[in-house]
Amino acid sequence: MRIAAATAIAIAIGLAVSLSSVVHANEEKLDYDHQEKWQSALDRAQSPIDIVTAQTVRAEDNEPLGLQLWHTQAPIEKAEDNGHAVQVNTHATEAMIRGRHFTLAQFHFHAESEHTLDAKHYPLEGHFVFKAQDGRLAVIGVMYQVGDGNPAAQAVIDDLEAKDGKLPQPSIDIASLLPNQRDYYHYLGSLTTPPLTENVEWYVLPTPVTMSEKQMTTFLSHYPHNNRKIQPLNGRAVVHHQG
Repeated sequence: MRIAAATAIAIAIGLAVSLSSVVHANEEKLDYDHQEKWQSALDRAQSPIDIVTAQTVRAEDNEPLGLQLWHTQAPIEKAEDNGHAVQVNTHATEAMIRGRHFTLAQFHFHAESEHTLDAKHYPLEGHFVFKAQDGRLAVIGVMYQVGDGNPAAQAVIDDLEAKDGKLPQPSIDIASLLPNQRDYYHYLGSLTTPPLTENVEWYVLPTPVTMSEKQMTTFLSHYPHNNRKIQPLNGRAVVHHQG
């Protein structure tokens, strides 16, 4: 499937879904031990998936440019535990994703990673949820592993643990939570929590970002298991864009 055709599908069914659904605003605690009870209107293009790198399709040479972000030093609302993830709302960061303009709505974390690369999980995956003016949704998936400390990750932790309502970190460097290398795997999928809405554009970055062991432990202390199971690919194309 050509990637342009695949993207065109993404502006059809499901884009009338309100942002409250898109950003996982359902505050009810999700039962990750009984995911078979989760209901979706459609079930042919669900997320997450295992990305088998040898079976991906190389992006065509005339594809639009990949991922470009600006206003990455962004003011944030308080990091919060929303009932099924650690989430940060922020609306200043903008992006050009394959030549189209998006604005960041929020980002949150899943443990262990929801997507896998050649069946490999990472201990943590961040989802950066972007929305276009016409309602299209694009989620950038970032993998995290233990290594050097990450100041942006610490900013999230500090805000999450603040007791008096005063933000110790009023802004955050979004770029520090993403790798410098912006290669990605792109496919059409869904939200990974109910209502599991399809026609969401996914951009999974294979280069991991590090955080310290203490930082990782703090994230995992909130949610050690809030990842959806791998879903069938069902013939969907996964396109590899090498920056």
